[in-house]
Amino acid sequence: MNLPTKLTVLRLILSIVVIMLLCIPFYYFGFQFPKYDINGVTVSLQYVVAGIIFIIASITDFFDGYLARKNNQITDTGKMLDAIADKVLVNSVLIILACHGFISEIIPVIIVLRDIIVNAIKMEAAGKGKVVAAIGSGKLKTASLMVGVVLTFFYNLPFEFINLRVNDFLLYFACIMSVISAVQYFNLNKEIIFPKKEII
Repeated sequence: MNLPTKLTVLRLILSIVVIMLLCIPFYYFGFQFPKYDINGVTVSLQYVVAGIIFIIASITDFFDGYLARKNNQITDTGKMLDAIADKVLVNSVLIILACHGFISEIIPVIIVLRDIIVNAIKMEAAGKGKVVAAIGSGKLKTASLMVGVVLTFFYNLPFEFINLRVNDFLLYFACIMSVISAVQYFNLNKEIIFPKKEII
């Protein structure tokens, strides 16, 4: 197992830690995460710790791809694990944040549906020998989504002090870019998905 793959596995492990941290009912075991009042904003240490782990996991996402390309260590196993780790980290967190009332339910619905559609297009293209490269709108979606999630973990601070919902804006913007990128992926690959029949 090369270093990029090890980083991907680490991200998968950190993703599971975040999920457990957010989902385990610690109060059943007599433990309560401390809460702090920061200028009128109640902050739970549970989400702050989860946010820090989320940031670390996101950083590994950058470095595993960078190192794999730099050292020519791109493998099929690495690509598969990378895709799994990405979805486990981001989609699980979005669903949990929606369940906990931090974000609107429509955000994970749009993001997950988009991922299903794009992954289906990539699988169809791969089955016909074509690699579907990442596009700009998809990268912009990912960047907006990651920053929006991080801000949500940290209660939208410091923007919450001036009543500016930057986290919500970024997450909804990510949803818009998700739809746009899905349409672009389809348009770029529609001839593969629906090949024209040759007229004899």
